[in-house]
Amino acid sequence: MKHQTPIVTVSLLVLSIFSWGSVFPVSKLVLGQMTENSLVVWRFSIAALCLVICLLVKRQHWPRLSIKQYAWLLLLSIAGVGGFNLLLFTGVKHTAATNGALVMALSPLVTALMVAALSRKWLSRTQALSLAIGLSGVLLVITNGSWQALAQFQFNQGDLTIIAAMLLWSVYTTASQKVAGWLPLLPFTLVSMLAGDAFILAFNATQGDIHPVTELLSLPLQGIMAVIYIGVFGTVVGYVFFLNAVQRLGSATAALFFNLIPVCAALTAVMMGQEVTSIQVTGMAVVLLGLMLPQLLKLVRQRNTIQTCDVNS
Repeated sequence: MKHQTPIVTVSLLVLSIFSWGSVFPVSKLVLGQMTENSLVVWRFSIAALCLVICLLVKRQHWPRLSIKQYAWLLLLSIAGVGGFNLLLFTGVKHTAATNGALVMALSPLVTALMVAALSRKWLSRTQALSLAIGLSGVLLVITNGSWQALAQFQFNQGDLTIIAAMLLWSVYTTASQKVAGWLPLLPFTLVSMLAGDAFILAFNATQGDIHPVTELLSLPLQGIMAVIYIGVFGTVVGYVFFLNAVQRLGSATAALFFNLIPVCAALTAVMMGQEVTSIQVTGMAVVLLGLMLPQLLKLVRQRNTIQTCDVNS
């Protein structure tokens, strides 16, 4: 990925977001017969195994890091992978799925604000408008066009837990851009997977009644294939290509594509035989407009500049 055009970067980022979005409908094939904690364990275990194989095949040199860098990396990985997934799934247990989706839809905005605060540079009008349009499209998809659902939104314990998860993800996304300066993409992703997996395993050990191996072996073939899909495509592809985009486009820009996750989830559901409503299609179009707005305005400015030059000449 050393020589990569912006178009390739964005294409890989869209593939990453699609892989994450597809996890939601695919996981429904599994969660009826496997606990969410066991699914998370297998998700990151499979992902870590794939990344180890990739590093061995590529014979990639592991950089020398200081104890301080390792400590920072482990803390970031535990928070952004292990903590995020644990809080997210815990929160979903205690709130409606719509509430959780609404909270997570704020992630691009929070990430953009974090980047702006750290760089001491406020968002431009174009960035703010793009975020607002993208968020409105997400809300349209999630609420299915019923703004009463948004007006009746009330915070409960589950919502507050998901807010904490969303904040951890925004911190992880923002800080990942800094890590790129001293750790290559694949090793960083591998450490993230291992640290997150270890954190979830440690938490599961305190629960006492979670058995990942037994639950996996009791799944039918379709369920096992779904778990493998979530581990390989929904995790390795998702994290690697997303972190690649963070390094090349910046955390605020990459996080903006997070708005496409519910859109991709809806598209995957359609491919799996589920119906999509006209409201969802409209919401998808609004999200895409929000993502494309900066480039559209840039093209308009360039066209106006060329026309001005032609008139003056």
